[in-house]
Amino acid sequence: MAQTPTQTPAGSAADAKPKQAAGLAGVVALDSGISFIDGAKGELLYRGYEISDLAKNTDFEEVAYLLWNGDLPSQSELNELQSQLRAERALHPDLLDHLRHHTPENTNPMAALRTAVSMLAHYDEEADDMSREANVRKAVRLTAKMPTIVAAFDRIRKGKEPVAPSGEGSAAADFLYMLNGEKPGPSAEAIMDAALVLHAEHGLNASTFAARVIGATLSDMYSAITGAIGALKGPLHGGANIKVMEMLLDIDEKGANATDYIDDMLSRKEKVMGIGHRVYTALDPRATILRDMLEDLSDEKGDRKWMEMSDTIRQHVLDAKGLNANVDFYSASVYYLLGIETDLYTPIFALSRITGWTAHLLEQWEDNRLIRPRAGYNGPKGLTVTPLAER
Repeated sequence: MAQTPTQTPAGSAADAKPKQAAGLAGVVALDSGISFIDGAKGELLYRGYEISDLAKNTDFEEVAYLLWNGDLPSQSELNELQSQLRAERALHPDLLDHLRHHTPENTNPMAALRTAVSMLAHYDEEADDMSREANVRKAVRLTAKMPTIVAAFDRIRKGKEPVAPSGEGSAAADFLYMLNGEKPGPSAEAIMDAALVLHAEHGLNASTFAARVIGATLSDMYSAITGAIGALKGPLHGGANIKVMEMLLDIDEKGANATDYIDDMLSRKEKVMGIGHRVYTALDPRATILRDMLEDLSDEKGDRKWMEMSDTIRQHVLDAKGLNANVDFYSASVYYLLGIETDLYTPIFALSRITGWTAHLLEQWEDNRLIRPRAGYNGPKGLTVTPLAER
């Protein structure tokens, strides 16, 4: 029998003495078995597996199964999931019509994705079915369709016809195929797949927390994911790698010395995007993996400029401020060398993180409790109303 999410009653205000921390820094809001982060050691685990092990020895579909189910799949389980994902990649004609005729070409890609994901609920008969089985199927549909949405949007805004999903191959390969109109080479597919693995999950970050807050009200999965996309759109979260590439391009265009450029930014107290992290004090382990990928891709393309510039900036900021690079810092150059438009970097982040978001929703609904923190009041008290005519 299908199980539906339960709602554990919220406790009284006297359950515990309220604690306050700016930005909820260091506050443990809930327990989760999905990922573990040790910021001091630069350690990241998905369901107990080191991220470097997963990036080297699994693909994105295996990681999706792991996040949703708690274990890596057998070959037959993987085959079944791959079949389900391939079968769900196509979009409803009405959604494509919306992208063609009702989405301005200058629309922010994350705004286009946010709207399209919300629209997916209109064409899903299980949208409001809150059983785990239905929610897993929705997680599969979202993971399958989001790459199609992003690729279709990008081609339409360029005056090109969307490329239908091939119905075969990996999520990484089919995304690049739908985006560029030609099948990617083995190296591009492998790098894209590894990037999806690296971005799939990262604890209770802003977008994941937003999804769980929405999910905790027992709203549907599409509503929660739409909210998560809205949170990821912000430059302090998912938009950082766009700013990294814009910085690198600006340095190159001006012919500037990279360290002088960064010193000028620091003197104006500007944030160097892609550097520093709310959780990691050590180097983000995902940045290390992406840096190695960037080196391989740079050598393949015969262009080491972006890697060398990035290395210089990373070391300079580390020496000057003691801050390490995060995952966004090297992903920017990786995507650039793959020929991907800079404003698509954050949507690609979302194509991966959908697996983590949906895993957290499934976990939230296993033993649901409304998430309701308190705000410390710092406004006035004791005011009285002056009659309207005397104000």
